[in-house]
Amino acid sequence: MKHPQPNLREPSQPLSSSLAVLLRLPRQAGRALIWVYRHTFSPLVGYNCRHLPTCSVYGDEAIDRFGLWAGGWITLARLLRCHPFGTSGIDLVPSALPAGARWYLPWRYGRWRGVNAPPARSEKV
Repeated sequence: MKHPQPNLREPSQPLSSSLAVLLRLPRQAGRALIWVYRHTFSPLVGYNCRHLPTCSVYGDEAIDRFGLWAGGWITLARLLRCHPFGTSGIDLVPSALPAGARWYLPWRYGRWRGVNAPPARSEKV
């Protein structure tokens, strides 16, 4: 008589969903800090960012897209570019991480000079 095999996938499904929640916690914590900044300190000092999108929106999007570690470094690079003698204008979050970026080389995540502007459209006549 053959005994039915237990479904080994069933216990792992709740585990995988709870693991996914745990892996998202740092990302959500970073985004929560940006939310607190936007709703407490930012209204007090005024909305005066040199870039579009603003630094807090940029940081929120970078952390949401790449996680707390990589997105945090990308945000730090942006914050260091945002000063009176720094860059200004349209600066979008990169759509992909740089090719040479690794978790143990975090300074390679950020763009430390210039802006991540969208490519210029070429007018064909």
